[in-house]
Amino acid sequence: MHVIEEGVVNMFLEKVKTPGLAHLSWVIGDGDSAVVIDPRRDIDVYLDIARSQGAQITHAIETHRNEDLISGSALLAEETGATVLHGPNADADIRYATTVRENDHITLGNVDLKVLETPGHTYDSISIAIYDRNKGDDAVGVFTGDTLFIGDVGRTDFYPDRAEEVAGALFDSLNKVLALGDQAIVYPAHGAGAVCGSGMADREFSSLGHERMNNAMLQIRDREAFIQAKLDEQHYQPPYFRVMEKLNAEGGRQAPKPLALKPLTVKALSEKQKDGCEIIDVRSPETYAGAHVHDSISLPVGLIAAYAGWLLDTNQRLVLVANSLEQAREALVNFSRIGYDSIEGAYTDGMTGWSAAGQPFSTLPLVSVDDVSRRLREKQDHWQLLDVRKAEEYQQQAIENSTHLYLGHLQEQMHRLDRGTSYTVLCGSGMRAMVAASVLRRAGMHDVEVFLGSMGAWNNR
Repeated sequence: MHVIEEGVVNMFLEKVKTPGLAHLSWVIGDGDSAVVIDPRRDIDVYLDIARSQGAQITHAIETHRNEDLISGSALLAEETGATVLHGPNADADIRYATTVRENDHITLGNVDLKVLETPGHTYDSISIAIYDRNKGDDAVGVFTGDTLFIGDVGRTDFYPDRAEEVAGALFDSLNKVLALGDQAIVYPAHGAGAVCGSGMADREFSSLGHERMNNAMLQIRDREAFIQAKLDEQHYQPPYFRVMEKLNAEGGRQAPKPLALKPLTVKALSEKQKDGCEIIDVRSPETYAGAHVHDSISLPVGLIAAYAGWLLDTNQRLVLVANSLEQAREALVNFSRIGYDSIEGAYTDGMTGWSAAGQPFSTLPLVSVDDVSRRLREKQDHWQLLDVRKAEEYQQQAIENSTHLYLGHLQEQMHRLDRGTSYTVLCGSGMRAMVAASVLRRAGMHDVEVFLGSMGAWNNR
């Protein structure tokens, strides 16, 4: 039992959102003491919030093992002396954490945080019910981790040999959470766009009552039907998930400091590339198409969290091409949140400077919706429209006679593509298509172009 009595001060609650990952963490406190729920690796934001409230961070709570980012709990403990709490039945020994169980709680003034064991997404998943003793005996809110989202529930595909068991466990856990009452506000660990669910609403506030009435998965009241619905879901598991699980069991190491990112000259960038560094261009797709370093990969900042784990090994040495040092630093932070720490510098002087120094550059053709429509009508030989969206997007709407190959699977399934065929790559808007086209070019498939606007343009043609 973990009980900490603190002085009575007004409660505060702040959300911290991590773009790209759509990760949500929370800081709750009573003015003197604060608890952080599911912290990310770059912890300065939590220190700043606590400082602004005149509070000391006493605890960090992990609602589950994280697969999609490095936890900052161990770093918070090192920085502040906070105690890290983690649920039971973890798949590995969480070396830096104390195990909590059902009904364990922390008391902060008039606020009680009570542990609910809610396995299903993972075996160690917990939710944290929030009680305000000034407001009666009912829970005022609940931190649901990856058990319950706004508009969806947690994925249950991490244990394929026990798929029915974990899906059933999630059904039971959701009922336990719903038993807190319709009045309780839901504070999940992810919002729309996260890889941990596909049906999340594009908002980050709700109540258990609203979810009970409107969340499609909560409408399934039969346990066996719920299990079958979970078994029928399609989810992707990037290879880096296994790396995250290992790092999060050991405790995350300090992240690279953005201000220390080394600016590179043309000569330095060229030497890094010859020395085996992968060149990652984080500029916009249109800018990349106009001119880029030969054999570089396009990966705009907003797509790093979603696709770096598919395309790059976490031990690869990387250098960045960016519009500015500020953009490169933003990219470094996004990389570091998912364990990519071997970034050896950034080139920010533009392709004009690169070309003026006598260095070769490449371009990538862009085509419009009119070009695609014409080619489809003419049924051109040795040409194929390649859709790299997620399977669920493709199933929902696809252009007739297009071929589907998910961007995350592109490298491992490139053998499916005919090197004698010209490919026009599309996605939702053109951003993922540019990433895919750069990967294809990097692999030696040169007759590749990007459908700029992609499905957005197709639907508005």
